[in-house]
Amino acid sequence: MSTTALVLVDIQQGLDDPWYGVRNNPDAETNASRLLSHWRATGQPVVHIQHLSTNPESPLFPGKPGVPHKPEVTPIDSEPVMQKHVNSGFIGTNLESWLREHGIDQVVIAGLTTNHCVETTTRMSGNLGFDTYLAHDACAAHNLVGPDGTNYTGEQVHTMSVANIASEFATVLSTDEVLARFV
Repeated sequence: MSTTALVLVDIQQGLDDPWYGVRNNPDAETNASRLLSHWRATGQPVVHIQHLSTNPESPLFPGKPGVPHKPEVTPIDSEPVMQKHVNSGFIGTNLESWLREHGIDQVVIAGLTTNHCVETTTRMSGNLGFDTYLAHDACAAHNLVGPDGTNYTGEQVHTMSVANIASEFATVLSTDEVLARFV
């Protein structure tokens, strides 16, 4: 039987700050919490990724109140927390070596935000050879303005990001599908 790790990316309090703008999927944290409860109940490994911004204006800058994880997904002592300063959970952390040292070849990813750290971490996971799954409804994205001034809703940004990931980098599933598949 394969060991599957749940990787929760940047589910931090500061991502609710108006600085980021409006976002889609208000149920993302609830779904991530459902995944976390399942992983804990089945004794499967969980890894938390925490973003520490290098931008002093960011709500995720070290020392600001937005840095801690949201209460629904607060890590427990046995769950590693890997801190990063860039979009990928694999860069500047020991995520890859930790997964390999623990014999993990499958990864389920959820978190914030879909088009930034979730997409980058998911792409790298697939490129590094992990059998990667994205729980799309346990992720969310903020509204975004394109370089031509076009406004995109969080839902549009999220949907396109998931489409970018699908098939080539990861298998995209709903939270319910993940829970049914990884019993």
